[in-house]
Amino acid sequence: LSETYGPVFTVQLGMRKVVVLSGYDTVKEALVNHADAFAGRPKIPILEKTGKGKGLIFARGEHWKVMRRFTLTTLRDFGMGKKAIEDHVVEEYGYLTLIEEKSRRQLQDRKPLEMTQLMNSAIANVIVSILIGKRFDYEDPTFKRLVSLMDENMKLFGSPSVSVIDIVIIVLPKAFPQIFLLLYTFNPSLTFVYEFFSLFSKMKKFVLEYLTGIIALFFQENGKGNTFFDNENLIEVVRNLFIAGMDTTATTLRWGLLLMMKYPEIQSKWKLGIQWLSSHQLALP
Repeated sequence: LSETYGPVFTVQLGMRKVVVLSGYDTVKEALVNHADAFAGRPKIPILEKTGKGKGLIFARGEHWKVMRRFTLTTLRDFGMGKKAIEDHVVEEYGYLTLIEEKSRRQLQDRKPLEMTQLMNSAIANVIVSILIGKRFDYEDPTFKRLVSLMDENMKLFGSPSVSVIDIVIIVLPKAFPQIFLLLYTFNPSLTFVYEFFSLFSKMKKFVLEYLTGIIALFFQENGKGNTFFDNENLIEVVRNLFIAGMDTTATTLRWGLLLMMKYPEIQSKWKLGIQWLSSHQLALP
């Protein structure tokens, strides 16, 4: 199409017109030279309504800049990109080893081992430890439901039904209040996450005194009178971190395991590399 219409052209995808940039120079001009103008995401009606422009992923303008700056600064303070985050991961791996025996028995009995819930739980616990400064037991009913519903949330928003709902919202906007009520009522993921993290807002004094993590720092900013740091923003930022962090990381790890099973020679190289790195770090002063 670019050969016929040039490096910038429009296509109709369903009910939405999409501008396509083609070629290195055109993309660089837009995303690098005019990065601020192209920093936003496409407007998805259902996410616009459920997220209310709060949080990180679908926020815009000054609101997005403030939340992004706070989140990046706080994550770096808690070790993102540094050795401190490695400590969280290593700690969580220690708990994973406690269930290795059960996994070994399944493998010895030649039974399939489902890694999805296990990986999701481990990654979610690392995120939780950064958010509130503590982790959950894997068998904790609240934690299990949180992980399960966040996984369901990703599947729901990746399903074709979301596109259908978007069309209904655009064509029949007056019907949306009823549709949104149905979504909020029948999507337990949305209601549970809102109710679960709203508890922290109700326990604000306890969080500030006894917990560390992003949530406590968020409340501190709220105490300074910063209008961006309200309860709705807190809940959306937390949901965004789970959505962006849990599914992507856990999926990458599962694919890594699958590929190492398919290519055992690569698995051996990885094992040797990890062993060398571990012994090398232990030898450091």
